[in-house]
Amino acid sequence: MEHFVVSARKYRPQTFKDVVGQQAITNTLLNAIENNHLAQALLFTGPRGVGKTTCARILAKMINSDGTEKENEDFAFNIFELDAASNNGVDQIRELTDQVRIPPQVGKYKVYIIDEVHMLSSSAFNAFLKTLEEPPKHCIFILATTEKHKIIPTILSRCQIFDFKRITVKDAKNYLKYIAEEQGVIAEDDALHIIAQKADGAMRDALSIFDRVVSFSGKNLTRQAVTENLNVLDYETYFTSTDFILENKIPELLIQFNDALAKGFDGHHYIAGLASHFRDLLVSKTPETIDLLEVGDHTKAKYLEQSKKVTQAFLLQGLQLANDCDLKYKTSKNQRLLVELCLMQLASITFDGEKKNNKYYIIPSSYFKNKGIQPIPVSVPKQSINQNSENGTNKIVNEEHKTSEINLKTNSEKEKISHIPTVVLKSAIKRTSGLSLSSIKAKKEHLIKQMDVVINEEELPKEDFTEKQLIEAWNTFTQNIQKEGKYNLASILSIDTPKVKGTTIQLEFPNSTNKVELEKQQYDLLSFLRKTLNNFDINLSISVNEEMEKQYAYTPKEKFEKLKEKNPNVKIIGCQPQQNQLIQGWRNFEESAKPDLFLKRENVVDDWVSADNDEAFSVVKEVFAKDKLLISPSSAAVYACMKKYPIEGDACVVGIFADDGRKFRSVYATQNVMTKEEFDNALKEAKHMSELAY
Repeated sequence: MEHFVVSARKYRPQTFKDVVGQQAITNTLLNAIENNHLAQALLFTGPRGVGKTTCARILAKMINSDGTEKENEDFAFNIFELDAASNNGVDQIRELTDQVRIPPQVGKYKVYIIDEVHMLSSSAFNAFLKTLEEPPKHCIFILATTEKHKIIPTILSRCQIFDFKRITVKDAKNYLKYIAEEQGVIAEDDALHIIAQKADGAMRDALSIFDRVVSFSGKNLTRQAVTENLNVLDYETYFTSTDFILENKIPELLIQFNDALAKGFDGHHYIAGLASHFRDLLVSKTPETIDLLEVGDHTKAKYLEQSKKVTQAFLLQGLQLANDCDLKYKTSKNQRLLVELCLMQLASITFDGEKKNNKYYIIPSSYFKNKGIQPIPVSVPKQSINQNSENGTNKIVNEEHKTSEINLKTNSEKEKISHIPTVVLKSAIKRTSGLSLSSIKAKKEHLIKQMDVVINEEELPKEDFTEKQLIEAWNTFTQNIQKEGKYNLASILSIDTPKVKGTTIQLEFPNSTNKVELEKQQYDLLSFLRKTLNNFDINLSISVNEEMEKQYAYTPKEKFEKLKEKNPNVKIIGCQPQQNQLIQGWRNFEESAKPDLFLKRENVVDDWVSADNDEAFSVVKEVFAKDKLLISPSSAAVYACMKKYPIEGDACVVGIFADDGRKFRSVYATQNVMTKEEFDNALKEAKHMSELAY
C-alpha cells in the first residue's frame, strides 16, 4: 500500500492567493509587507480549520523573501514553530527569549510561530510580556489561537489582532469542486454543498469529509452517497414531508418519520431539519432573499417550486410549532410522541374543516375513515373470573370448566360456601401542589383536552331542554365537584343562577377573577351538561357586572356594613381598661405597637366601656365557679364590660375572650385572686379555651 497524503495537507495553500475565504486578512498582510508596515507581534484568532497556521507560515516565508532567492534556497532556519500546549511553562519561555537575541544566519528576520498560545500559563504569559513588547529588530512573533478570551489583556494590547472568519458554504463548495477536478472525481453540485454545510465553516473539516466520502463512493460522488455516508437527512426527505403536510396526509407522514427513525436518526434531528426547511421556503418566497439559501442551483429550483404551494401564514405557524417542539424535546419523557403530535398538528394547519381557534388542532380520525382508511381490528379473548372461597384466590376459567363446576355443586348441595367479604377503604382525595410534577402533568393533560376535534354536527344530538333541567344538571355538577374537593370552583358556580338563551348559558360574575377561573375549568362543565341534557350545541357566555361586584363584601368593615344593613341595631362595643391600670388596652399603646388587625377595626367601634383592675379580677373567680373556665385578665375585663353595658328589650351582648388564664399564675397570686396552690388545683379542673377551640 502506497503512502496516502490527506487533502488537507496535500492541498495546503502555499501563497496568500490560495487561501480560501480570508481575502481581507491576506490583502492586509500583503500590503503591510509591501509598504514595510508589519507589526512586531501578530495574533491570528478564529475557529478551527480557517487558515490561521497556514497564513502564519506563508507570512513567515514572505517576510524574508526579496524575489531573488533560488529554488533550493530555504528559510527554515529562520522560522521557529512552537506548540504552546507542550511548551507552556516559564522555562520554555526563558529559552525562547535567549534564542531571540541571536540574529538570523540567512535573511533579515527570525519568525516565531506560537500555535495554541492560549495554553500558556499565567506566569509564562507574564514572563513573555517584555520580549513581546520590545523584541530585537530582527524578530517577529506570530501567535495563533482558537480561544482569544483566554489570553490575558496585557498580551492582547501588545499584538496586532486578525480575526479569521468561518469559511462560507459557497467558498468551501467552490474549493472542493477544484479539489475534485484535480483528483479526477466526478462530484455532483449538491453533494459538495452538503459536505460544505457539514464542515460548519472549517475548510480542514471539509477536506477530511471529502476524503472519507471519496473512499466510500469512489470517483463518482453523488448526493445520495454523501447523505448515506454522513448520516444526514436528505433534502428530498423534507420536500416529501412538506408535501404530505400540505395534503393533510397524516398516516403517510408518520410512516415517513418512522422510516427516518429506523435509519438511525433521532426525532430532534428530524424536527430541527424540518424547521430549517420551513425557513428556507420562507426565504424563497421573496426574490430579494433568495440569496440567503445556502444550497445548490438544482436544489434552489426545488425550493422555488415548493414555495409557490405554501402561504406565508402556513410557514409562520409551522415554524412556531416546530420550534416549540424543538425546545420541549430534551425535557420530554416521550420524545417520539412529542414529535408525532407536532407532525399531526402541522398536517392539520391547511385542513379545510371547522373554524379552528386552537394551535393544538388535529384532524379527527373520522376524516380518514371517509377516505377509506380503516383501523386494524384487534380481537381480545373473553375470559371469566370465578372466585374460590375456600382459599380466597381468583382463578380464570373457561366455559367448559364452568359446566363441570356446576355439576359438582349439584352433587354437594349440602355443603355451604362462606364468602369472605372484602373491605375496600376509600382513600382521601390527594390534593396536589401547584409546583409538583403531578400538577405539571395535569396541566399538560388539560392542554390535550383543549385540543379541538372536528366532529360531524349532523350526527350529534340536539334535544331541547328547559331552564329547570339546566339548573338541576348545574346543581348536580356542583355537588359532584364538591365531593371531589374542588370547593373554590363550586363556590364560583354558586354565585349566579344560569340563564338560557337558545343553546347559550349566560352567567354574570362580580369580577374577572371568577370569570377566568371558570373558563379554565369549562371543558369538564360543558362536557357534563352536553351529555346530561343530550344537546351538544350548548356553549357558555360569561360577563362581568361591576354593579354586582359592589354587592359583595370582602373587608371586615364591608362585612360589618352589610350586617348593619340587615339589622341597624347591631353595634360593636370595645372594652377599654382604665388608664394606669394593670390591664392595658390597645388604645394606651403607641401607634407603632398596635397590631394591624386592631388598626383596621378601631374605626368601626360604635361605643366603648371601661373596666378597672378590681372589676376585671373579680370576674376570674366568678367565671371559674360558674363554668369551670379559667380565663385571662383581659378576657375577664371583657366580661366585666359586658355586665356593665346597658341593654334594652330583647337585645343581647356577645363577648370574645381573647386568651385563657394558664400563664397568669403569679399575677393572680399577686392580686389576691387565688393562691398558687388554688391556681394549680383550678388548673387541673378547668376547661381551657384552647382545648375547646381545637
